[in-house]
Amino acid sequence: QVQLVESGGGLVQPGGSLRLSCAASGLRFSSYTMSWYRQAPGKERELVATEASAGGRSNYADSMRGRFTISRDNAKNTVYLQMNNLKPEDTDVYYCRAAGWYSYWGQGTQVTVSS
Repeated sequence: QVQLVESGGGLVQPGGSLRLSCAASGLRFSSYTMSWYRQAPGKERELVATEASAGGRSNYADSMRGRFTISRDNAKNTVYLQMNNLKPEDTDVYYCRAAGWYSYWGQGTQVTVSS
Protein backbone atom coordinates (compact mmCIF):
# COMPACT_ATOMS: atom_id res chain seq x y z
CA GLN A 1 0.00 0.00 0.00
CA VAL A 2 1.43 3.33 -1.10
CA GLN A 3 1.37 6.18 1.38
CA LEU A 4 2.57 9.75 1.08
CA VAL A 5 2.51 11.70 4.33
CA GLU A 6 3.17 15.44 4.32
CA SER A 7 4.27 17.38 7.37
CA GLY A 8 5.80 20.71 8.30
CA GLY A 9 2.93 23.05 7.53
CA GLY A 10 1.73 25.69 9.92
CA LEU A 11 1.32 29.39 10.55
CA VAL A 12 4.17 31.70 9.62
CA GLN A 13 4.55 35.45 9.31
CA PRO A 14 5.18 37.08 5.93
CA GLY A 15 8.85 36.85 5.07
CA GLY A 16 9.26 33.71 7.11
CA SER A 17 10.26 30.19 6.11
CA LEU A 18 8.88 26.70 6.34
CA ARG A 19 10.19 23.31 5.31
CA LEU A 20 7.66 20.75 4.19
CA SER A 21 8.41 17.04 4.15
CA CYS A 22 6.69 14.20 2.35
CA ALA A 23 7.56 10.69 3.49
CA ALA A 24 6.74 7.94 1.03
CA SER A 25 6.26 4.25 1.63
CA GLY A 26 5.12 1.27 -0.41
CA LEU A 27 6.81 2.32 -3.65
CA ARG A 28 10.25 2.38 -5.23
CA PHE A 29 10.76 6.00 -4.32
CA SER A 30 13.86 6.62 -6.43
CA SER A 31 11.95 5.68 -9.59
CA TYR A 32 9.24 8.29 -9.14
CA THR A 33 9.13 11.91 -10.15
CA MET A 34 8.19 13.81 -7.02
CA SER A 35 6.24 17.05 -7.07
CA TRP A 36 4.65 19.57 -4.78
CA TYR A 37 1.31 21.13 -5.61
CA ARG A 38 -0.87 23.58 -3.77
CA GLN A 39 -4.56 24.34 -3.74
CA ALA A 40 -6.74 27.04 -2.27
CA PRO A 41 -10.47 26.55 -1.61
CA GLY A 42 -12.45 26.85 -4.83
CA LYS A 43 -9.34 26.92 -7.01
CA GLU A 44 -7.57 24.36 -9.14
CA ARG A 45 -4.56 22.56 -7.80
CA GLU A 46 -1.40 24.16 -9.18
CA LEU A 47 2.09 22.82 -9.60
CA VAL A 48 4.71 24.29 -7.29
CA ALA A 49 7.85 22.28 -8.07
CA THR A 50 8.99 18.99 -9.54
CA GLU A 51 12.11 16.92 -9.16
CA ALA A 52 12.77 14.14 -11.64
CA SER A 53 13.49 10.61 -10.56
CA ALA A 54 16.88 10.54 -12.23
CA GLY A 55 19.41 13.29 -12.57
CA GLY A 56 17.78 15.47 -9.95
CA ARG A 57 16.50 18.02 -12.45
CA SER A 58 14.10 20.44 -10.79
CA ASN A 59 11.42 22.71 -12.23
CA TYR A 60 9.43 25.45 -10.56
CA ALA A 61 6.39 27.53 -11.18
CA ASP A 62 7.45 31.06 -12.05
CA SER A 63 6.00 32.63 -8.92
CA MET A 64 7.96 30.25 -6.66
CA ARG A 65 11.29 30.17 -8.49
CA GLY A 66 14.01 31.68 -6.33
CA ARG A 67 11.97 31.38 -3.13
CA PHE A 68 11.17 27.65 -3.01
CA THR A 69 13.57 24.73 -3.32
CA ILE A 70 12.59 21.12 -3.85
CA SER A 71 14.94 18.34 -2.86
CA ARG A 72 14.78 14.63 -2.22
CA ASP A 73 16.57 12.07 -0.10
CA ASN A 74 16.17 8.71 -1.77
CA ALA A 75 17.71 6.95 1.21
CA LYS A 76 14.92 8.31 3.41
CA ASN A 77 12.16 8.07 0.78
CA THR A 78 11.41 11.71 1.45
CA VAL A 79 10.94 14.82 -0.66
CA TYR A 80 11.23 18.30 0.81
CA LEU A 81 10.05 21.76 -0.07
CA GLN A 82 12.01 24.60 1.48
CA MET A 83 9.93 27.77 1.30
CA ASN A 84 11.55 31.11 2.00
CA ASN A 85 10.29 34.68 1.93
CA LEU A 86 6.73 33.47 2.26
CA LYS A 87 3.90 35.75 1.21
CA PRO A 88 0.23 35.79 2.22
CA GLU A 89 -0.67 34.54 -1.26
CA ASP A 90 1.32 31.37 -0.54
CA THR A 91 -1.43 30.38 1.91
CA ASP A 92 -2.75 27.05 0.62
CA VAL A 93 -2.92 23.36 1.28
CA TYR A 94 0.27 21.79 -0.06
CA TYR A 95 0.26 18.29 -1.50
CA CYS A 96 3.02 15.99 -2.62
CA ARG A 97 2.63 13.70 -5.61
CA ALA A 98 4.57 10.68 -6.77
CA ALA A 99 4.34 10.05 -10.51
CA GLY A 100 5.53 6.92 -12.26
CA TRP A 101 3.54 4.05 -13.71
CA TYR A 102 0.83 5.31 -11.37
CA SER A 103 0.26 8.59 -9.61
CA TYR A 104 -0.19 8.95 -5.88
CA TRP A 105 -1.11 11.92 -3.70
CA GLY A 106 -0.64 12.76 -0.07
CA GLN A 107 -3.38 14.13 2.16
CA GLY A 108 -1.99 17.67 2.22
CA THR A 109 -0.61 20.02 4.83
CA GLN A 110 -1.93 23.53 5.51
CA VAL A 111 0.38 26.50 5.14
CA THR A 112 -0.91 29.83 6.39
CA VAL A 113 1.09 33.02 5.91
CA SER A 114 -0.30 35.82 8.02
CA SER A 115 0.77 38.49 10.45
